[in-house]
This record gives sequence, C-alpha cells and structure tokens, in this order.
Amino acid sequence: MSDQPVTLRTRKFLRNPLLARKQMVVDVLHGPRPNISKDELRTKLSELYKADKKCVNVFGLRTHYGGGKTTGFALIYDSPEALKKFEPRYRLVRIGEAAKVEKASRQQRKQRKNRAKETRGTAKSKAASKDKKKK
Repeated sequence: MSDQPVTLRTRKFLRNPLLARKQMVVDVLHGPRPNISKDELRTKLSELYKADKKCVNVFGLRTHYGGGKTTGFALIYDSPEALKKFEPRYRLVRIGEAAKVEKASRQQRKQRKNRAKETRGTAKSKAASKDKKKK
C-alpha cells in the first residue's frame, strides 16, 4: 500500500523569525491509500524544504470525510535547539525529542493528597510513604 503516490501541498505559509520557524498548513492527498504516518510526513517535508527531519513537527491531522485528503499543520524550525526551546513538551515527547515524565495516576495523586490532609505536622510525609507501602 505504501508504494502509491502521496501529494503534499502547503498553504498559508508563514516565516516566523521570532520563533525561528516556518509554519504552514499541509494538505496531504493520498487517494485510496490509508492515512499517511506523521513520521513519513516529517521525512517528506524535510526533503521538500531542505531541512533536518529533527527540526520538522507535524500535528493536528484531520482526514476529510470520504478519505483521500488529510489536512494538518507543520512547523519547520531553523535548528533543533529552537525546536526544543519553543515546542511544548508533549509534542517533543511525541516526536522522541524528550522523555515522558512518569508519574502516578491522577486518581492516586488525589487520594494521596486527601490522606495527607487527615494528618498534621511532620506526619504528612509518613502518611504519603505509608500509601506507597500499602500498594
């Protein structure tokens, strides 16, 4: 399936020197082929704009009803340092430029907070550690 041609069209192209990037809306015409991966799109855009693949970020892809056309947004940074400086952390995690911070689930954090509220003074740290021992 991946041997079928894919056409990339960019529109609303804007050079943003303050954020050291080029930004644009990307239209992907993929015909009967299923959606194209973000990684493949990053590769094609980096070739098209002669940029490093690490500096390209694609997000917000929406497939039009009936398939065949997908529209999204692309950012091409001038350097990998600019990408790390200006991109939100969750998007850096998606493209593999940052590590995801592992933390307890939202429910567990709330339960720990409420258990700590029951105690007073220095016992709060003991209450939080007691929760960890239970599980």
